[in-house]
Amino acid sequence: MQKKNMKQPNLIAKTNNSLREAFGKSITYLAKNNKKIIVLDADLAGGTGCHHFLKKYPNRFLQCGIAEQNMFSLAAGISSMGFIPIATTFAVFALRAFEQARLSISYSNLNVKIVASHGGLDVGPDGASAQCIEDLACFRSLPNFVVLSPSDENEMFQATKEMIKHKGPVYMRTGRSNIGSIYKNNYKFKIGKAHILNHGKNVCIFSTGMQTPIAYEALLDLKKKGVNPTLVSVPTIKPLDTKLIKRLAKKNKYFISFEDHNVIGGLGSAISDVISQGNFVKLTKIGIKDEIGRSGEAMELKKKYKIDKSFLIKEVLKSSR
Repeated sequence: MQKKNMKQPNLIAKTNNSLREAFGKSITYLAKNNKKIIVLDADLAGGTGCHHFLKKYPNRFLQCGIAEQNMFSLAAGISSMGFIPIATTFAVFALRAFEQARLSISYSNLNVKIVASHGGLDVGPDGASAQCIEDLACFRSLPNFVVLSPSDENEMFQATKEMIKHKGPVYMRTGRSNIGSIYKNNYKFKIGKAHILNHGKNVCIFSTGMQTPIAYEALLDLKKKGVNPTLVSVPTIKPLDTKLIKRLAKKNKYFISFEDHNVIGGLGSAISDVISQGNFVKLTKIGIKDEIGRSGEAMELKKKYKIDKSFLIKEVLKSSR
């Protein structure tokens, strides 16, 4: 079934929606048949996509104000009463409440979902203070937490649905910019599973989140040059699909990780943990090189910090020689 789906990726021109809007519409749709879903907001509903939920279900929408620490603790309490609280904010503000995520949610293994938009350099003009490049690393380090980073609208809907079904804490990253579409409607998301978008040889690219549509565009350009790398989409950072990574390590000479996140602690580091345990293959991490961002348009910043399509193509060509 996976191969059938993956043979028909559906990359199209940029859509009119972002991942944050896709999440807002998804949770609103799912809440119709699940009365336990409650959304908590930190005065950012317009920026997280939750304005859709507020309009449809105002009685299940809790405005916590600019008080993320209180919001996470409140979500923990609501969870203990049998509800499914969805705490929403920007990624950088989720880190402000990291202590509460650790003690109030992770420690007690409560059924709280944290959904954060505006991760990485994709934040763009808001600048370094708002560009959270550490969130995946931080929440990946918390026991009991599942960490998700979907890549397109369809996957966001599927991931949101599975997040609600999962019993336990989840951190999910959305995104600010409009994106392309990869998956057809018959795509099935499963927590802990990565997906091969293209079967190639020698070089294997692992991408996550909003970098996956960029990686797919790079793949199309590489094929025109006669280079055919394997491309794997990794929407679940934790638990990682270690079986697939080990299998691909036996078939490829080079791995490349591709993420809008610090090279320390994110997808590349998670893959490194796997291949360092006897599954040896050379890994190149394409991400933010442990430095602070700056203000600018998202794609301009990605080019400056070398996490864009052109740099990925160069690295693949270098590894293919």
